[in-house]
Amino acid sequence: MASEAKEAGAPSAANAAGRAYAVLRVMAMDFRFGPGAKINEAELAEQLNVSRTPLREALHRLASERLVLFSPGQGFRARTLDTKEVFDLYETRLQVELAIVDLACQRATPDDIAGFDRHLDDVAARIAGASIDEIVAFDEQFHELIAASTGNEELVWLLRNVNARLHFTRWISTQGAAPTDAEHRALVQAIRDGNRSRAADVMRAHIGKRLDQVVEIITEGHARLYRRTLEETGDIAQLLKKKRTAA
Repeated sequence: MASEAKEAGAPSAANAAGRAYAVLRVMAMDFRFGPGAKINEAELAEQLNVSRTPLREALHRLASERLVLFSPGQGFRARTLDTKEVFDLYETRLQVELAIVDLACQRATPDDIAGFDRHLDDVAARIAGASIDEIVAFDEQFHELIAASTGNEELVWLLRNVNARLHFTRWISTQGAAPTDAEHRALVQAIRDGNRSRAADVMRAHIGKRLDQVVEIITEGHARLYRRTLEETGDIAQLLKKKRTAA
C-alpha cells in the first residue's frame, strides 16, 4: 500500500514542480521578482499553492537555465538587469542565429520555407491590433521556425534559452521599433535562394541594431521596473487604506 501511495503521489509532485516552473519562468523572464532581489521560498510556495520541494525543484531548473541565481547557503536570487550580460546575450544570439541561417540555407525544405511564408503572412494580418507581448512572440516564433528547419535540436534549445533571458529587454526594444516584416522576408528569400552570404548579412543587420542599443535599452528597462515598483507599491497602499477605512 505504501509503495502504491508513493507511486500515485509521484506524478502529482512532478506536476506541481512543472506548474511551478511554468509560472516562475514567466516571472523570471519578466523580472517580476525585482533585479537582484532575494527569492522568498515560503512566500512563493504559499502563492503557488505548492510545497517547498517542488518549488525548489522548479527554482533549481531555472537556475540551470540562468534565469535565476543560486548560491549555497544564500538561496535563490533574481538576476540583475546588467548591461554586460545583456550585451553578451545579444552577441551570443547573433552568433547562434548566424549558424542557424547558414544551415537553413543548406537544409530548409520547400515545406519549411512555405511555413516561413505562412507565418509572416499570418503576422502581417494580425500585427495592427497586436500587443507588444504578441509582437515579441511572433518574432521569437519566426526565428524558432528557421532554427527548426536546420534539424539541429541543440541550436533550437540554445536559441530558446537566449531568447528567454533576453525576453524583457526584447519587450523594451520592440516598443516604438520599426516593423521587421521586410527584414524577415529578405531573410526568407535568402534561405529560399540558398544564399548563405546574403542570409548572414541580413541577420547581422537585423540583430546588430539591438547590439547598438543595449545601453539605451537597459536604461529604459530600469526606468520601467522602477515605475512598475511604484505602481505596485501604490496598489498595495490603496488596498491597505481601504482596509483601514473599512475597519
